[in-house]
Amino acid sequence: MAQQSGRKCGRATKSSHASVMLGIRIALGGCRGREAIRNFAKVGSYRQQHRQAQYLSARSTSAFTKCVQEVVENKTPSPVCSYNEWDPLEEVIVGRVEGATVPQFSVEVKANTYNKYWEFFQRFGGKPFPQEHLVKAHAEIEEFCNILRHEGVTVRRPEPLDFQKVYVTPDFSATGMYAAMPRDILMVIGDEIIESPMAWRSRFFEYRAYRPLMKEYFRAGAKWTTAPKPQMSDELYDLTYPVKSAEERHLLACQEKFVTTEFEPCFDAADFIRAGRDIFCQRSQVTNLMGIEWLQRHLGDKYTVHRLSFADPNPMHIDATFNIIGPGLVLVNPERPCHQYSMFQKAGWDLLPAPTPCMPDDHPLWMSSKWLSMNVLMLDPKRVVVDKNEISTQKFFESLGIECITISLRFANSLGGGFHCWTTDVRRQGTLESYF
Repeated sequence: MAQQSGRKCGRATKSSHASVMLGIRIALGGCRGREAIRNFAKVGSYRQQHRQAQYLSARSTSAFTKCVQEVVENKTPSPVCSYNEWDPLEEVIVGRVEGATVPQFSVEVKANTYNKYWEFFQRFGGKPFPQEHLVKAHAEIEEFCNILRHEGVTVRRPEPLDFQKVYVTPDFSATGMYAAMPRDILMVIGDEIIESPMAWRSRFFEYRAYRPLMKEYFRAGAKWTTAPKPQMSDELYDLTYPVKSAEERHLLACQEKFVTTEFEPCFDAADFIRAGRDIFCQRSQVTNLMGIEWLQRHLGDKYTVHRLSFADPNPMHIDATFNIIGPGLVLVNPERPCHQYSMFQKAGWDLLPAPTPCMPDDHPLWMSSKWLSMNVLMLDPKRVVVDKNEISTQKFFESLGIECITISLRFANSLGGGFHCWTTDVRRQGTLESYF
């Protein structure tokens, strides 16, 4: 009889503990909380549920409250947190020059580059970029890192990899490219870091350079998501995509015809730019509609992804066309006007034309344009990193009351990016707000 009573008591204790844990999960909310509410509703009859509620209420100042407090108090803040492009920057990933390899001249590379450089890609594809150029670019990026540290920003780096190595999948073979532009592959939305499903075959395995950092952030409490990895079979590309002239590209872009198809989701993170609850993006040569839709569904109702379009014959990455530098303040490319300009006017935003770049015509820009002059990095609303050669851009920011921190990035520009491209901001101060 005593043993029977003990078993009954044990069952009661377990039941009580389960009720407390259900209550904790309900109190904490989220998907686990919603699941707990459904389970709580299935406990039994109304009378049983009423007794459960009475029990939880009676325990509210003792075990239940203590458990909730322990769970909440022990929740470690995420090391990843950034909602926009301008709040005070605390931690950043800066890319590496080491190992930078010219991508092989495949259809998607041809569609994204200027014909004056096609011979360069045909000659050097799969080989390192010119060594004397890499040495200068490396010195610029290391100085950039030093300046960021001096300004109080924690700098993290990807791992160096051998990008000349040939890799083979069931659908293609290719050499790699580099781990220079973390903005292309990594997107931070709140406390979540998302690996993007990039469209160039040469970048298929680029994520490996960042995996040690991703695992570190995840173990420290960050959310870590990898978007669906594309097969990159021939079906993802229009193998007959015509790219003979800028006029032809303009016409195709107006018709929303690009080298990437809708075979599967793909996007470069650099085709998205953040302003709190509103994220702006473009359909481009590397970002398709399926990729945009995947991100919107993944983020849910908490965020709105707005698709923009521009008078751009060769759209690829939004931040040298439309760069948000503050709440309701955008630096825009005057040669690539936004077709949705009135939408921003109605919202009270200011779209400010970027000054004409100072880049000399003979400087090699194998995978980008002179408009990297507007590809700046905001350290906070009153400090910006600008190329020291771009005097007109410096004067523009000074007229807005924003202090310019100047560094030369000319040779690093040649690899395809400016300050914004060469970085991914991991953590900024500030909270989630609506600006639009």
